[in-house]
Amino acid sequence: MAIAKTHQLIDEDKVFALIGEVGTPTSKAVQPITTEQGIPFIGPFTGADFLRDPSLTNVINIRASYGQETEAWIEHLTTDLGLSLIAILYQDDSFGRAGLEGVKRALEKRGLGLVAEGTYMRGTTAVKRALLEIRRGHPQAVVMVGTYKPCAEFIRLARMIKLDAVFVNISFVGSEPLAEELRSDAAGVVVTQVVPLPNEVKIPLVARYQRALKSVNPSAKPDFVSLEGYIVGRLVVEALNHLGGSVTRAGFLTTISDVGVFDLDGITLSYGPGKNQGTDNVYLTLIQSDGSFKAVDRLNSADTKWQEPGAGAATPKSVYESTK
Repeated sequence: MAIAKTHQLIDEDKVFALIGEVGTPTSKAVQPITTEQGIPFIGPFTGADFLRDPSLTNVINIRASYGQETEAWIEHLTTDLGLSLIAILYQDDSFGRAGLEGVKRALEKRGLGLVAEGTYMRGTTAVKRALLEIRRGHPQAVVMVGTYKPCAEFIRLARMIKLDAVFVNISFVGSEPLAEELRSDAAGVVVTQVVPLPNEVKIPLVARYQRALKSVNPSAKPDFVSLEGYIVGRLVVEALNHLGGSVTRAGFLTTISDVGVFDLDGITLSYGPGKNQGTDNVYLTLIQSDGSFKAVDRLNSADTKWQEPGAGAATPKSVYESTK
């Protein structure tokens, strides 16, 4: 479907560029089409490493890569918390495997390996088998490369069977939906982000983003995804403003490389020969008991410790039976 729609956009609709492609599998399918035809492929919503290949001169990334996020995970888990027993839950596709490879590289750098792996099929929440596989490894932390519904289901069931571990999610998970889905089980869950907190109005770009969002939809709530989209849009506008006269695809891409540094009201994107990723920033956030997000520089056990609700908690045995 992604390939057919991309051909339609290019061949029939005659689009100038593709902006904000969502997901690793879809990007992997359509990026070669855009590269062959020299069509700008701007701000894909994925941190897949293959898109950081410097030979892909038509690809302009905004966000840090999944490799950088997974490196940050392992750095904070091992250094801040002193953990060494780490397991992974990942979606069984190119997105999940990209995260798996990043985690393995980060662990190998430190002379460590995964104590357990669990997978689930894309488009499902079938994580019970993965939970039992991971539980056998007795992990101190479970890092997760997936979308919010299956990740929430995994965390909820893990809490119920008393799996005492730190849960860490990737930026693509859908942070706000994850918190909403988990409700009382969300407190202490870690999520890495590739943009600042969307309510951090001390950053001028975030303040402008909030004003722009309200002008489009007064009832819309700021979130990480739309903030990332806003940054992508701002880059496109800045590059077009630098073009001046004739606007061509090749000229647009050359302008981004030649201008190099774009200061977007306090958020800086930097490009150049052999560098098609604007920022390397990875932000560490924790979900609070009220579902909000808190930015932190380091992890500590008090913040990541989950307190079991007193009433209505299922017994470990009954939940374990339900996961068979």
